[in-house]
Amino acid sequence: MNPTLRLLRPQPAMKRAYRLRTPEQYQRVRRDGRTWDAGMLMLNAAPNRRRVSRCGFIVARRLGGAVVRNRIRRRVREAVRLLYPQIAPGWDMVFIARSPALAEIAFPQLQALVQQVLQRAGVLQSLASGLSEPE
Repeated sequence: MNPTLRLLRPQPAMKRAYRLRTPEQYQRVRRDGRTWDAGMLMLNAAPNRRRVSRCGFIVARRLGGAVVRNRIRRRVREAVRLLYPQIAPGWDMVFIARSPALAEIAFPQLQALVQQVLQRAGVLQSLASGLSEPE
């Protein structure tokens, strides 16, 4: 297979079951959850009674036009999707974009920002649990 075609194949999106979808779900997280701020990104998280964690994304109109807002939403969602296997089950989270710079910063920097806010919230599972270093 041509390597160029392999790069053009779409990556799997964040599954619908892993996303908050109704205004009531967002309101519950904002009302009942705690907030962590990482400068350009804010996280609200509340425990849920499910076996999976769900994520929602908010980008305010003041950050730019529809193209910019959608770019920010897609980039943050992708950063969360890549970290999703490390997120502990049983959380509803709302990521709130607070800067238009999120549309332009390097993706590894955005990933580090998302990981930082998730670690501060305590929803990331430890990768080292159960693993020991060889002697």
